[in-house]
Amino acid sequence: MFENLSDKLERSFQLLKGQGRITEINIAETLKEVRRALLDADVNFKIAKSFTDTVKDNALGQNVLNAVKPGQMIIKLVHDQLVELMGGSSEEINLKGNPAVVLVCGLQGSGKTTFSGKLALLLKKKKGKNPLLVACDVYRPAAIEQLKVIGEQIGVPVYTEEDNRDPVKIAKASVKYAKKQGYDVLVVDTAGRLAIDETMMKEISEVKKALDPQETLFVVDSMTGQDAVNTAKEFNERLNYEGVVLTKLDGDTRGGAALSIRSVVNKPVKFISAGEKMDALDVFHPDRMADRILGMGDVVSLVEKAQEQYDEVEARKLKKKIAKDQFNLNDFITQIKQIKKMGNIKELASMIPGAGKAMKNMDIDDDAFKGIESIIQSMTPEEREYPNVMNGTRRKRIANGSGTTIQEVNSLMKQFTETKKMMKMMSNKKNMARMMDNLPLGK
Repeated sequence: MFENLSDKLERSFQLLKGQGRITEINIAETLKEVRRALLDADVNFKIAKSFTDTVKDNALGQNVLNAVKPGQMIIKLVHDQLVELMGGSSEEINLKGNPAVVLVCGLQGSGKTTFSGKLALLLKKKKGKNPLLVACDVYRPAAIEQLKVIGEQIGVPVYTEEDNRDPVKIAKASVKYAKKQGYDVLVVDTAGRLAIDETMMKEISEVKKALDPQETLFVVDSMTGQDAVNTAKEFNERLNYEGVVLTKLDGDTRGGAALSIRSVVNKPVKFISAGEKMDALDVFHPDRMADRILGMGDVVSLVEKAQEQYDEVEARKLKKKIAKDQFNLNDFITQIKQIKKMGNIKELASMIPGAGKAMKNMDIDDDAFKGIESIIQSMTPEEREYPNVMNGTRRKRIANGSGTTIQEVNSLMKQFTETKKMMKMMSNKKNMARMMDNLPLGK
């Protein structure tokens, strides 16, 4: 996401390269390109103009330090303004209530049902809640069945009344049921509706009135750009919701919705969703998003994702094996599985500073590790445990068994050997200190 915007912003900053100081002339030329980049990203014209005007005022009011180049200063100012534009800081979901009620609404096809499941899983895993999904979409064919499938997939029950066509009555009954059964959060999935459909808008207003939810979240398909922002405004006028959810950020989105929506409706973006996997839901952090837009990566989010998959007991065992030079192919494939659990590989790479740009034209499939796994799974237990026994005959058998070539098997073994060496080196504190001393930082 935001690849085009990132590229255009980077080109605009190049205009200040080699300049000794920021002047009204060179800043005007740079910000003209910044504004053009924002408009191309489908940001509202007034917001884009206000954004660049603020950056200009801040830039001309700065005394640029000798140690800071004009290009670096403008990047910082644009970064700070992007953070401000997107809300300044992340905002928590309100779960006060017994049970707490989260009402999910939005346009048809925006991804409400999938988001409802993702949110229920997040609340269960990260907040220690006992959620109940509620099926209040009585219009879309198979909507209830879809929610049931999602509920089963994530281990969260679903409240349904399949013969009842009144979402208000279903909503009221679900609260009573939740109290009786001890569920502490209700995530209520509602039917998609158009802002111009007066009957449906009146119905969702009645559902909200009946539930009196702690949170009403408006789900927006970020691929619809400025249209999404206009719809968000219309819905907010009717429902006065507490927050926005941006879905499909892994698609061909220009970013206009993420950048504009806070300014237009004055409501925070609370969650972003990228990918079909049920754990592909993140709290929205404006500062981290600004980092990614400007090609700075998002190391904090990457570390958080790694920590979610971190098993302290297994990590200690692995550390001992590495120290004893016993790291084998079973351990290697376990580490690959841990990485896969963290999410989409290209999305993870974009969180590493500089890597996103380097990999933007690379087609990285989610099954990128499939060949490696096939090769390792075609080995005998002895070969996985003791890779040194591998010879030409064994490699040929493994290639045939995994549907790969001997060259691919050789490549994997080389990769494994290099990984093993690196892990051994990193486990030694003296080696790590030596490596750090050799880094060209500050030289």
